Amino acid sequence: MPNRTRERAEAAPRGHVRLRLVVAYDGTAYVGWQLQPEGISVQLRLEEALGRLFNPTPRVCSSSRTDTGVHALGMVVHFDVPKAQWRMKPRKLVLAANAWLPEDVRVVGAACVAPDFHARFDAVRKRYQYTVWNHAAQNPLLRGQAWHVPKPLDIDAMRRAAASVVGRRDFRAFSATPGYHRENTVRNLTRCEVRRSGSRLTFVIEADGFLYKMCRGIVGTLVQVGEGRFGPGDVVRMLGGCDRRLAGMTAPPHGLVLHKVWYRGAGHHASDGVEG
Repeated sequence: MPNRTRERAEAAPRGHVRLRLVVAYDGTAYVGWQLQPEGISVQLRLEEALGRLFNPTPRVCSSSRTDTGVHALGMVVHFDVPKAQWRMKPRKLVLAANAWLPEDVRVVGAACVAPDFHARFDAVRKRYQYTVWNHAAQNPLLRGQAWHVPKPLDIDAMRRAAASVVGRRDFRAFSATPGYHRENTVRNLTRCEVRRSGSRLTFVIEADGFLYKMCRGIVGTLVQVGEGRFGPGDVVRMLGGCDRRLAGMTAPPHGLVLHKVWYRGAGHHASDGVEG
């Protein structure tokens, strides 16, 4: 949720320009978005590319922190550069950054923004999408982007269960322990849909924010509802129990995509060029 005090504290320094990028990536080869002591992250590759264009190398701040193997179409980041170095149009920055990025990471949009814009704390809503391939045989073209579930699924039961998680609720039961103290585990989930097109299932989940592995906990539980391991009514009891051990499994990471992030004000949703 937005935090005005934090935003003001992290405004662009005097004499700098704040830039916003929308980044898409295939997360298969990465340890996640965020810089890690070991392994290659998407953030590392993006900062390396920006370091070819600006000095010193900018440190980017992201809207989200996707896990190992999770993908994105609409990751939003901001960073600051000295005004003296900002000589190109935003569309040229897209081309220049991509020239130094690996093929599985792409900048798809760029803009100059207000000095106090914050990719994380100004975000008001996010959308994740998760893909399941529900067929006896895996689709080899989707093996890196979809969870293969070979058993028949009860879609009506899954949809009833999905509807029951919509609202402002404590989602602790669907979130893994992040390894640090959380002051608040309540989120406002505004959309949870299960769409079917042949063997392809798409879960669309929108909220004002997400807990650690929350989307994957919801999807894993809904799939187990579809398999008959839980009833739709069990999901409400799981939410009320606020205990991860009471809910279903965590879906694997490779089916999850950060699809879009919205910001305050007209024209500030940030998925330019990646509408789907």
